[in-house]
Amino acid sequence: MKLLRYGEKGKEKPGLIDKTGQIRDLSAHIADLAGEAFSPASLAKIAALDPEKLPAVSGKPRIGAVVGGSPKFIAIGLNYTDHAKEVGMAIPAEPIVFMKGNNSLCGPNDQVEKPRGSTKLDWEVELAIIIGSRAKYVSEADALNHVAGYSICNDVSERFFQLERLGQWTKGKSHDTFGPLGPWLVTKDEIADVQKLPMWLDVNGKRCQTGSTATMIFGVKKIVSYLSEIMTLMPGDVIATGTPPGVGTGMKPPKYLNVGDVVTLGIEGLGEQRQEIIAA
Repeated sequence: MKLLRYGEKGKEKPGLIDKTGQIRDLSAHIADLAGEAFSPASLAKIAALDPEKLPAVSGKPRIGAVVGGSPKFIAIGLNYTDHAKEVGMAIPAEPIVFMKGNNSLCGPNDQVEKPRGSTKLDWEVELAIIIGSRAKYVSEADALNHVAGYSICNDVSERFFQLERLGQWTKGKSHDTFGPLGPWLVTKDEIADVQKLPMWLDVNGKRCQTGSTATMIFGVKKIVSYLSEIMTLMPGDVIATGTPPGVGTGMKPPKYLNVGDVVTLGIEGLGEQRQEIIAA
């Protein structure tokens, strides 16, 4: 299934995409795509519905972040071998973990704010994991049983805030709109191999990132298992899993985003995003 949230910001409704690409309204069956709505029982209930009997949504509504509520927004840094090399950092022995404020979650095509004082605004196309059931001390062999599905995240980053303002990476990762998520959640049964997904990102129509989840240092199973040892993962939690090479800070000379720039990105099977940069 492809699940999504649509409508005005703060008033999103749950929906699904049928085989023709039509949005169908799910609000008679679930209140929102949040928390327990991602549980195996809830997804099975949705999967049993006949999409043709669900109300069709007219027009082209705004698409919201695919996860509602107040999930944990966790991210993994330096998780692609080729990305670590481009920024001159050592391959980590364990996953590098940081948090993004859940206030940064926004729709996949919403405008992205350039913060006041920003000088090094950067982009990162990433595979996002959406947790489906509570995970605490789970093994790698059992990890995917706790995953609801996958989506796309642009882990927007302000490198000056992140690296030069004396603190954790969270400082440069948590501004409003720094977490475009969507357009859909694709349930894991539709993804043949999550570790073989091509991904890309363009800035103003020029290709900057080309990669594949095949070059992850720590794969999805390892990430979920590892995180479940240091925090309990709950339904609806979002995990951004790192980015391939081609970020602005790794270019020679570095290149950063300015007001008016347009970022487009996608992952095979998971859809595409588009964001225009505006002033905060």
